[in-house]
Amino acid sequence: MESRKLAALLSSLISELILLLLLLFPSSAPLSLNSNSSNSTNSNSNANLFPLIHHFLSVQKIAASLGFLSISRKRKRTHLPEPEAGPIDDEENPELGPRLGGGRVQLVLTRTPDSFKNCFRMTSSTFEWLSGLLEPLLECRDPVGSPLNLSAELRLGLGLYRLATGSDYPEISNRFGVSESVAKFCTKQLCRVLCTDFRFWVTFPNPNELESVSTAFQTLTGLPNCCGVLECTRFKVVKKNDEIEEHSIAAQIVVDSSCRILSIVAGYRGNKADYKVLKSSTLCKDIEEGRLLNSPPVNVNGVAVNQYLVGNRGYPLLPWLMVPYVEALPGSCEENFNKVHSLMRVSGLKASASLKNWGVLSKPVEEEFKIAVAYIGACSMLHNALLMREDYTALGDGLGDCYQSTDYYSGLEENLIGSKASDIRSALATRANELHD
Repeated sequence: MESRKLAALLSSLISELILLLLLLFPSSAPLSLNSNSSNSTNSNSNANLFPLIHHFLSVQKIAASLGFLSISRKRKRTHLPEPEAGPIDDEENPELGPRLGGGRVQLVLTRTPDSFKNCFRMTSSTFEWLSGLLEPLLECRDPVGSPLNLSAELRLGLGLYRLATGSDYPEISNRFGVSESVAKFCTKQLCRVLCTDFRFWVTFPNPNELESVSTAFQTLTGLPNCCGVLECTRFKVVKKNDEIEEHSIAAQIVVDSSCRILSIVAGYRGNKADYKVLKSSTLCKDIEEGRLLNSPPVNVNGVAVNQYLVGNRGYPLLPWLMVPYVEALPGSCEENFNKVHSLMRVSGLKASASLKNWGVLSKPVEEEFKIAVAYIGACSMLHNALLMREDYTALGDGLGDCYQSTDYYSGLEENLIGSKASDIRSALATRANELHD
């Protein structure tokens, strides 16, 4: 069996095995991309399961690399052609189209400094890296009885163009010279591969990795033991039946100080409040039952501060979730804490805004609900992959309207906080005040 087919078979089998293991620990969330999450009540069995899953993921990455190495030898005849000499008339909308070469239909893209950024939200080198990595999986499940004679670059280009620009299928069909059904198939296939075979790109850190996450936050703000920013953002979905129905999808993410997504669950109805999404998620259950954020606390002004996340006012104050004070007095410890808290939240807001900058998510998604959820998952995978490549093409500079979309938590705070959470926040506020002084 040739290397490319063997790599596809190995990666597919490993993906199915990982999903089978995860099914033993079902999640209450509609879509969870946190590979460290589990609903088992036996923490020891979880500890044994996670290394096994990570082992399979490592083997899967080797299989994908095998596919990349096997096709790299034929790149000379399937490589994206360089443009012919001469002026480029339209840098905003470079030439896209198919070309027959090497026995398969190839992608033709006029290369300009902005062509890949405009069409795919990544650099040309990242595009070719991604194409080589995904090729075995993009080609291994063509429609039954109708094999697609398309190169990996063209398959990837079709799906990425939909995600990056939000163009509809008639426009994609016209630009790439393929049928609308082929454009839909390649987009769906790309999302499936990213959300299943490469879900390890969004993984909640293990205890050792979390230490570096909290160290980065401490370097930024001076407050210790923060392990991430919790954000819940919403994406509009439009369903066209006899009447146009508009809904929204809530997606909950945890982000580190570099804007890397550590956990995502998506698929909740957008009218569900932030704290209800959190309460329904596997992340909350794993933390409450001691499977995550379970390293020893650190001492801050005589108070044991557990590992914690920071969140907006739409969440309750918990021992592992720090929210800002309401109506803090000017110049007080509480106000200084709120300032530091806002600084920590910036990375989460930037990550949410960057997801909304993907063309398909920047406007109401005209797809079925589950397809829109797959788009959110795929864009999250790509977001982390680009950061891993130090390709910041798709990372937005602004924070969008994220600050304006937060509602206050409606519960009776004094009855739900508990003394432990209140003491932790007070200790952190005192530390923030000391740093300010």
